[in-house]
Amino acid sequence: MEGPETFESDDRGVVVACSHCGRQNRLPYASLTRTVRCGQCQNGFPAINRPVHVTLDAGFQALTTQSPLPVLVDFWAPWCGPCKMVAPELNKVAVEGASKWIIAKVDTEELPGLARAFQIRAIPTLVLFARGREVARQAGALPAAGIRQLLARVA
Repeated sequence: MEGPETFESDDRGVVVACSHCGRQNRLPYASLTRTVRCGQCQNGFPAINRPVHVTLDAGFQALTTQSPLPVLVDFWAPWCGPCKMVAPELNKVAVEGASKWIIAKVDTEELPGLARAFQIRAIPTLVLFARGREVARQAGALPAAGIRQLLARVA
């Protein structure tokens, strides 16, 4: 996981720690528009309002094809200056778009096969998916307003 500001994904859902009891829970991708409760304390989880860190190719496939919400994927690398500049902008957009879209992050150093498969030639590159299909792409760092305009293509 990239840090406390991200959630982690796997091939079955987004893994989230309950803010009430601390138990790790998996929110199935298909359930991201519904209220999901903690398996231990039954506390409800809020909508995903932070970037989801994708760590597996299978997790990427599942997220982009099973999510009922549009998914904006940030292809980035830890050494990339512009990637670091766009990160707080993506965080803002994730908070604003909770229950409207999902922001996902793919570290191209960690998952180079995905970067090749999607022909990522420059980073950061933002790729927007809706119902499993790529609908928009933008290379380079954008401010939050530009990211919102990209997301408006599926709104």
